[in-house]
Amino acid sequence: MEYRYAAEADAPAMAELFAANHHDALTERQRAEQGFVQGRFDVDVLRAMAGARELLVADDGGRVVGLLALSAPATLVDPSPPVAGLLQAQEVLEWQGRPLAEARWLLYGPVVVAAAYRGRGVARALFTMAVAAASERAEAVVAFVEAGNVPSWKVHVDGFGMVPLGEFVAGGRTYSAVAAPTF
Repeated sequence: MEYRYAAEADAPAMAELFAANHHDALTERQRAEQGFVQGRFDVDVLRAMAGARELLVADDGGRVVGLLALSAPATLVDPSPPVAGLLQAQEVLEWQGRPLAEARWLLYGPVVVAAAYRGRGVARALFTMAVAAASERAEAVVAFVEAGNVPSWKVHVDGFGMVPLGEFVAGGRTYSAVAAPTF
């Protein structure tokens, strides 16, 4: 397995992986069992993000089997409701005893791993790469987990040790902001 920055040519495969795991493409049971991703990430968006070096991928012999976005909050154009909610909540969310707004941080996620590759350390390897990649630009990586997305909570908080910063509401849904320090 190779872990690397995404190339623009990876965009179609990343879009397919993202679409297959999107909230709206899954049944309620699938969402409860495996988690889900949300947002608008089509081929053009993913190609642009790859060109800006904002995507990490897990590549198994030329097949993209995992992806993780890592973006600077200031560069986000037209953020989705949960991202906008996170940005608006920066003053009340606390990172290491101070408002998140006072910290240098990167938005972590979405992260998605193909079903056949789950439980094999792909998400952990992408997380480790993201933390290392962010270390020169930020003191933390920050994600959000929608209430009810228990699989995502288990992976990021219970598994990777991301720290809950607080909750916020966006678009009528409740989210928890979680963060990890960079090294």
